[in-house]
Amino acid sequence: MHPHADLALAPSAPGAAEERARRLFAAQQMAYAAAPYPSAGQRRDTLWALKRQVRRYQDALATAMNADFGYRAVAESKMLDLLASTLEINHCLSHVRKWMKPSRRRTELLFLSNTIHVSYQPKGVVGVIVPWNFPVYLALGPLAAALAAGNRVMLKLSELTPATNAVLRRMLAEVFTEDEVAVVGEELADPTVFTGLPFNHLVFTGSPAVGRLVMQAAARNLTPVTLELGGKSPALLLRNYGVAEAARRVVHGKSANSGQICVAPDYVLVPRESVQAFADAAQQAYASFHPAGAEAPQYTSIISPAHQARLRALLDDAAAGGATVLRCGGPDRLPHSVRQMPLHLVLGADAGMRVMKEEIFGPILPIVPYDTLEQAIAYINAAERPLALYCFSHDAAQRGEVLRRTHSGGVTINDWGWHVMNHDAPFGGVGNSGMGNYHGEEGFRELSHAKTVFKRHRWFPVDLFYPPYGNLVQRLALRVFLGKGDATVAPRIEYGKEQA
Repeated sequence: MHPHADLALAPSAPGAAEERARRLFAAQQMAYAAAPYPSAGQRRDTLWALKRQVRRYQDALATAMNADFGYRAVAESKMLDLLASTLEINHCLSHVRKWMKPSRRRTELLFLSNTIHVSYQPKGVVGVIVPWNFPVYLALGPLAAALAAGNRVMLKLSELTPATNAVLRRMLAEVFTEDEVAVVGEELADPTVFTGLPFNHLVFTGSPAVGRLVMQAAARNLTPVTLELGGKSPALLLRNYGVAEAARRVVHGKSANSGQICVAPDYVLVPRESVQAFADAAQQAYASFHPAGAEAPQYTSIISPAHQARLRALLDDAAAGGATVLRCGGPDRLPHSVRQMPLHLVLGADAGMRVMKEEIFGPILPIVPYDTLEQAIAYINAAERPLALYCFSHDAAQRGEVLRRTHSGGVTINDWGWHVMNHDAPFGGVGNSGMGNYHGEEGFRELSHAKTVFKRHRWFPVDLFYPPYGNLVQRLALRVFLGKGDATVAPRIEYGKEQA
């Protein structure tokens, strides 16, 4: 189950929660109409309020995430959810005043002496659908971008994180009225009520399958969408890079949050002669992160029994098909109630196995051998375009070849995932892994309407462009910009059809 597979799209009878969602949306629409363009100072005030609440509630949020997952280290929650949220808010605070300034543009030569600029206008009411895997960062990151752009925001939280939802409701309600920021969550039995609201923009993080359904619902209202959808993000180890160092970094990416990350390395391409060395190094790296004899394993639990069962089924399918499955440390048996699952390496998997067809979204790492760089690039390009790509190489020319010939939402070179934590750059997918961006200036632009404003100079002789056509100025303008046509290519038209 991918993040937001819990977004069930089957309809149900309307209830109090559904009616509340509609009322909240109507209230936000009215509030936006009454104050459609908050000043830079007002936007910064809302961002400061949000930042203070993250700081105040950091321990409560980490405790709540631990409860929702079954186990999640406080340090991991603070680094991946709370620090990342704070970095996003800080970046918006530092730049929102500059982002808001109109952008001067140049007129065409024909319109010289007039002026033209682009102003960035809040869209209105933005909906944000939050997944379970990072229930704070993927709520507060888009929220910060939307507030920086001057919008009202409704958050739809996951039904799998009720404890975190409760803390978020409380911390946001202390500083925002519901016509500014409103929260709905697991009480909403029919999430299509949320996706069906005529938002001015909708941000969704989840699986491609559910993303298509969200896009269909948004299309009924012509609501623009930002979709961050994941996919099978590859790591590519080239021959000039240290096997042990690459293994350590890939294993960190695959074991953080137990691999339940949209940009986690899904599989790794390794030179054929280095597959066993990589597997050995990966096992050693995992053992260094989670040493034997520790009082309790420090890896995050799998979010739900259903997701755990799916991951076990992927391993069983691979083993039944002849692949070798290597368990990386951890107790021989963990109680099902704990749902902690150590990293598993899969060697010898073929393209028909589920582990090579489905996004894994858990602590399972297939190791895929290749012989030439050409073969590795072809392997990546044969699949859907992923959300991320990781290239391990000290050779700039080879790195450039990989970057030029592959498509992915983003790239980290010689590590994994850190491009996402740098908020001056856009984050988003491409093709099957999503559309649109948030983070940084691109996120502000995504959640704003870029309005072109042309101002005609008082004495500009625009009347010269009016009919009747054929005056001297018109003829000169056409000759200067179009030149002289070639009469020999003019088609003969008969009865409305072009003939040779």
